[in-house]
Amino acid sequence: MTIRIASFNMENLFRRPTAFRLADPVARKDVLDDFAALAALLDLPVYSDQDKAEIVRLIMKHRAYDSDPKNPPPLIFVNQSRPGKDAGLLKISGSGRRTTVEVTAKGRGAWAGWVELGQDDLDLDVVRNTGRVVSEVDADILLTVEVEDRLTLERFNTQVLEGALGRRPYPYNLLVDGNDSRGIDIGIFSRHPITSVRCHLFDTNPDRPDQRLFSRDCPEFEIQLNGTPLVILGNHLKSKFHDDPELRLAQAKRVAEIYRAALERTPHVIVAGDLNDNPDSDSVRTLEGTGLRDVMSHRSYRGLPGTFGECKSERDKIDYLLLAPELWQEVQHVGLETRGIFADGIKAFDTVTSKLNAASDHAALYADVDL
Repeated sequence: MTIRIASFNMENLFRRPTAFRLADPVARKDVLDDFAALAALLDLPVYSDQDKAEIVRLIMKHRAYDSDPKNPPPLIFVNQSRPGKDAGLLKISGSGRRTTVEVTAKGRGAWAGWVELGQDDLDLDVVRNTGRVVSEVDADILLTVEVEDRLTLERFNTQVLEGALGRRPYPYNLLVDGNDSRGIDIGIFSRHPITSVRCHLFDTNPDRPDQRLFSRDCPEFEIQLNGTPLVILGNHLKSKFHDDPELRLAQAKRVAEIYRAALERTPHVIVAGDLNDNPDSDSVRTLEGTGLRDVMSHRSYRGLPGTFGECKSERDKIDYLLLAPELWQEVQHVGLETRGIFADGIKAFDTVTSKLNAASDHAALYADVDL
């Protein structure tokens, strides 16, 4: 059985507040002003009758109570974490045009929840181009880097791959929220069952106690294939923005430890993702020193030397599929999908016409492995 395994930095696959897509700047400002006003009112320790009336007006104006998945998402939404008779903010009666809303809470301390801007569906041109990359690679297992959350991953699966592009969606996807405060996380799509996931959290560098090793952590995905587990260690090491090579090296050393531990359970282990360093760096050499081998050095690879930007040299290579020795022996083919990038010397998809609608500034790297 030949399995295609891939890694792709999707470059901030985020859902956006729907209000930001309103073409009319006056309408957009009206929503944002109402959002700020509603948030301020809901934070009051005690709600007067006048406060309650204004809260109801704003909620009704923007349908902020509506969580029905059959309806378009509201521009503003009140999320009640424990709605109910004693803990809720609102009493909602009726439906459709006959819906009525009553504020039942006496003040901020009487209910649990918050107000948020409604999130948009993933239907922008840039996201469709990201979908084109994913559908063209058509991997059986795809590690996704820089994804906001699991809901975003699922929306991309159903709304973009299946809905907009008409491709078969992945039956399994998973993302565990990491430590990155920006929500730049690592997820996975799979056509085979994901049997377990571990999220390795590393708070500090043992050599430098004041330094955090990971802001994104290292998820370990285990996938069952023909009775033998395949383990994929997903990574997004420290970027070269405000560069800190020592931090990146410390991260790589820790990933090497996780790899060795996984290798004791199965010979099928892959270290994948955006390592943010080129092949002759200390961090990449540390990982390859464990016996891991880079698929782009395989004899079957005939593509460009880089994976980022213009991809024209090894200085542009920062994305990796590093395979354990037993997997390396079974590599059949290695490829690089660059058509989602807009850069000099890159032949892009016809729908990629500028950096603004490019799928990513990274290529998707993949390998076919006979398992």
